[in-house]
Amino acid sequence: MQQRVNEIDLLRFIAALAVVFFHYAFRGYAADDLSLLPYPLLASWAKYGYLGVELFFMISGFVILMTATHSNVQHFIISRATRLYPAFWVACTFTFLTTLWLGAPRFMTSFSEYLGNLTLLGEFLGFTAMDGSYWSLFIELRFYLLVFLLLLIGKLKYVQMLLVAWLTVSFFLEIRPISSLRYVFITDYAAFFIAGATCFLIWSESLSLHTGLLLLSAWALSEYETLHLLPSMEEHYKTSFNRLTIIGIITGFFIVVFLIAQRWTGFFTNKHWLRLGALTYPLYLIHQNIGYMIFNKLYASINSHLLFWGTIALMLLVAYGMHILFEKKMAKNLRNFLELLLVHKSNTYIPNSFNSPN
Repeated sequence: MQQRVNEIDLLRFIAALAVVFFHYAFRGYAADDLSLLPYPLLASWAKYGYLGVELFFMISGFVILMTATHSNVQHFIISRATRLYPAFWVACTFTFLTTLWLGAPRFMTSFSEYLGNLTLLGEFLGFTAMDGSYWSLFIELRFYLLVFLLLLIGKLKYVQMLLVAWLTVSFFLEIRPISSLRYVFITDYAAFFIAGATCFLIWSESLSLHTGLLLLSAWALSEYETLHLLPSMEEHYKTSFNRLTIIGIITGFFIVVFLIAQRWTGFFTNKHWLRLGALTYPLYLIHQNIGYMIFNKLYASINSHLLFWGTIALMLLVAYGMHILFEKKMAKNLRNFLELLLVHKSNTYIPNSFNSPN
C-alpha cells in the first residue's frame, strides 16, 4: 500500500495559490483584455506566480510515478479517471453557467463547447477550453499517457534508464527542434516531470550518484526551458522578468522536493495537510475565468481591495464546497463503475484517489 507524503498536499496548495495570485493580481489585467481590475500592490511579484504550474509538474512527476509503481494498467486508469474527472465535470458546469450569466462580452461559450470540454480532451478534439487554466491539464495528460505506455509494455522497472533517455532527447530537441517530437516528449516542461520522478526514486530507494546526477541535469534543463520561454512572455505581457528571480524560484522548487525525497522535512511530515490538498484541484479549475467575470461585473461599484480578496475567499469556499458536496461522491461512484468495467469486481487493491498523494 502507498504511503502518504503529507508535504505534497501543502506544496500543491502553495502552487495553486501562486497561480491564483498570478491570474488575479497580474495576468488578467496585463494582457488579452480579460479583467478590468488592476492590482498594482501585488503585481510586481504576483507575475512570477505562473511558476506554480511548473511546481505542479514536478509534483506530478513524483506522485504519478508513485501511483504507477503500485498499479497495473487498469488500476492506473481508474486512479487517474477518478482523480481528474469528477471535479472537472463540476468545474466545467459551473464555469459554463457562470459564463452564460456574466461572461459577455469578454467571455462567450456554447453548449457544444461545454460538451466537448467535459471529455477533458478538448485540446485533442479541437474545442476551446472553458477556462484558461485548463491548458496545463493537457500537458499532464500527455505525461500520464507516457506513464501508461510504460505500464502497458511492462517497462516501468527500467524507469531510471528511461528518465535518462527522456532527458537526453529533451536536450537534443532544445538544440535541434522538431515540433512533432517536442509535442510528444513535452519538451518545454519535461525537466520538471523528470525531476519529480527522480525525487520519487530517491524517496523510495535512497540517493545514489546516478539519481543525483539525473536530478542535477534536470535542474539545468528546467532553468534553460524556463528562461527560453521568457522573451515571448515579456512581449505578450509588456513587462520584464528578473532572470535571477526565476532561477532562484526554480532552484527553490528543486531544493524543497529534494528535501522531501530525502525525508528531511519532519515537521511538515507530521502535519496532516489533506484538506488543503483536497482544495487545490477544484480551486485551480474554478478560479480563473469566473474570477475575471466577477471582477468585470463589480469593479465599478466595489472597493478594489475588497473585491480582490473577497473573490479569493469566495473561490476557496466554492472549491471546498465542490470537493465536499460533489467530488467525493462522484469519484466513489465513478470508481465503482470503472472497477466493474475494467477489473470485473476483482479483489485487487486499488489506491483511493483521496487517500493517496496524487
